[in-house]
Amino acid sequence: MDLALWIVAGLMSFVCLVGSAKMFLPRERMAALGASAQWVTEFGPGALKAIGAVELLAAAGLILPAVLDVAPVLVPVTATGLVLLFVGALTVRLKRGERATIAGDVIYLGLCLFLVWGRFGPEAFTA
Repeated sequence: MDLALWIVAGLMSFVCLVGSAKMFLPRERMAALGASAQWVTEFGPGALKAIGAVELLAAAGLILPAVLDVAPVLVPVTATGLVLLFVGALTVRLKRGERATIAGDVIYLGLCLFLVWGRFGPEAFTA
Protein backbone atom coordinates (compact mmCIF):
# COMPACT_ATOMS: atom_id res chain seq x y z
CA MET A 1 0.00 0.00 0.00
CA ASP A 2 2.96 2.29 0.61
CA LEU A 3 3.82 2.08 -3.10
CA ALA A 4 0.24 2.98 -4.07
CA LEU A 5 0.34 6.01 -1.76
CA TRP A 6 3.65 7.15 -3.30
CA ILE A 7 2.21 6.76 -6.80
CA VAL A 8 -0.90 8.76 -5.88
CA ALA A 9 1.24 11.43 -4.20
CA GLY A 10 3.40 11.68 -7.33
CA LEU A 11 0.37 11.89 -9.59
CA MET A 12 -1.32 14.54 -7.47
CA SER A 13 1.95 16.45 -7.23
CA PHE A 14 2.15 16.48 -11.03
CA VAL A 15 -1.51 17.57 -11.31
CA CYS A 16 -0.86 20.43 -8.90
CA LEU A 17 2.33 21.44 -10.68
CA VAL A 18 0.50 21.65 -14.00
CA GLY A 19 -2.40 23.46 -12.32
CA SER A 20 -0.06 26.05 -10.89
CA ALA A 21 0.39 27.41 -14.43
CA LYS A 22 -2.55 29.70 -13.69
CA MET A 23 -0.02 31.88 -11.87
CA PHE A 24 1.67 32.65 -15.17
CA LEU A 25 -1.00 32.40 -17.88
CA PRO A 26 -3.40 35.26 -18.57
CA ARG A 27 -7.00 34.53 -17.62
CA GLU A 28 -8.22 34.90 -21.20
CA ARG A 29 -5.68 32.36 -22.47
CA MET A 30 -6.72 29.86 -19.81
CA ALA A 31 -10.41 30.32 -20.62
CA ALA A 32 -9.62 29.55 -24.26
CA LEU A 33 -8.24 26.12 -23.29
CA GLY A 34 -11.68 24.54 -23.25
CA ALA A 35 -14.87 23.91 -21.35
CA SER A 36 -13.13 22.69 -18.20
CA ALA A 37 -11.29 26.02 -17.83
CA GLN A 38 -14.25 28.40 -18.10
CA TRP A 39 -14.37 28.88 -14.32
CA VAL A 40 -11.39 31.24 -14.48
CA THR A 41 -13.61 33.99 -15.88
CA GLU A 42 -15.25 34.33 -12.45
CA PHE A 43 -11.98 34.99 -10.63
CA GLY A 44 -9.64 37.96 -10.73
CA PRO A 45 -5.95 37.70 -11.58
CA GLY A 46 -4.97 37.92 -7.91
CA ALA A 47 -7.23 35.05 -6.92
CA LEU A 48 -5.90 32.92 -9.77
CA LYS A 49 -2.32 33.64 -8.69
CA ALA A 50 -3.21 32.67 -5.11
CA ILE A 51 -4.82 29.39 -6.24
CA GLY A 52 -1.79 28.69 -8.43
CA ALA A 53 0.56 29.38 -5.52
CA VAL A 54 -1.40 27.00 -3.29
CA GLU A 55 -1.15 24.32 -5.98
CA LEU A 56 2.59 24.92 -6.40
CA LEU A 57 3.13 24.59 -2.65
CA ALA A 58 0.96 21.45 -2.62
CA ALA A 59 3.06 19.90 -5.39
CA ALA A 60 6.11 20.29 -3.17
CA GLY A 61 4.31 19.41 0.06
CA LEU A 62 3.12 16.04 -1.19
CA ILE A 63 6.62 14.79 -1.96
CA LEU A 64 9.48 16.78 -0.42
CA PRO A 65 8.78 16.38 3.32
CA ALA A 66 8.83 12.58 3.03
CA VAL A 67 11.75 12.39 0.61
CA LEU A 68 13.90 14.75 2.68
CA ASP A 69 12.60 13.29 5.97
CA VAL A 70 11.91 16.77 7.27
CA ALA A 71 8.50 16.96 8.97
CA PRO A 72 6.93 14.15 6.92
CA VAL A 73 3.63 14.76 8.72
CA LEU A 74 3.24 17.63 6.23
CA VAL A 75 2.38 15.10 3.49
CA PRO A 76 -1.07 14.18 4.90
CA VAL A 77 -1.58 17.77 6.05
CA THR A 78 -0.97 18.92 2.47
CA ALA A 79 -3.34 16.24 1.17
CA THR A 80 -5.97 17.52 3.63
CA GLY A 81 -5.53 21.02 2.22
CA LEU A 82 -5.99 19.62 -1.29
CA VAL A 83 -9.21 17.93 -0.18
CA LEU A 84 -10.48 21.38 0.79
CA LEU A 85 -9.26 22.85 -2.51
CA PHE A 86 -11.09 20.21 -4.53
CA VAL A 87 -14.26 20.58 -2.46
CA GLY A 88 -14.08 24.26 -3.40
CA ALA A 89 -13.53 23.34 -7.06
CA LEU A 90 -16.56 21.04 -6.97
CA THR A 91 -18.63 23.79 -5.40
CA VAL A 92 -17.67 26.24 -8.16
CA ARG A 93 -18.44 23.69 -10.88
CA LEU A 94 -21.83 22.85 -9.36
CA LYS A 95 -22.74 26.53 -9.00
CA ARG A 96 -21.81 27.09 -12.65
CA GLY A 97 -23.77 24.04 -13.79
CA GLU A 98 -20.66 22.37 -15.23
CA ARG A 99 -21.70 18.82 -14.46
CA ALA A 100 -20.00 17.47 -17.59
CA THR A 101 -16.56 18.57 -16.38
CA ILE A 102 -16.91 17.56 -12.75
CA ALA A 103 -15.51 14.03 -13.07
CA GLY A 104 -11.85 15.06 -12.89
CA ASP A 105 -12.35 17.00 -9.67
CA VAL A 106 -14.22 14.09 -8.10
CA ILE A 107 -11.38 11.72 -9.01
CA TYR A 108 -8.74 14.10 -7.64
CA LEU A 109 -10.79 14.53 -4.47
CA GLY A 110 -10.95 10.76 -4.03
CA LEU A 111 -7.20 10.39 -4.57
CA CYS A 112 -6.48 13.09 -1.99
CA LEU A 113 -8.84 11.44 0.49
CA PHE A 114 -6.95 8.17 -0.09
CA LEU A 115 -3.68 9.97 0.70
CA VAL A 116 -5.11 11.52 3.86
CA TRP A 117 -6.42 8.17 5.06
CA GLY A 118 -3.26 6.27 4.16
CA ARG A 119 -0.69 8.71 5.50
CA PHE A 120 -2.55 9.57 8.71
CA GLY A 121 -3.54 5.91 9.14
CA PRO A 122 -1.98 2.58 8.22
CA GLU A 123 1.05 3.88 6.30
CA ALA A 124 1.87 6.94 8.39
CA PHE A 125 5.44 8.19 8.35
CA THR A 126 6.80 7.47 11.81
CA ALA A 127 9.86 8.88 13.46
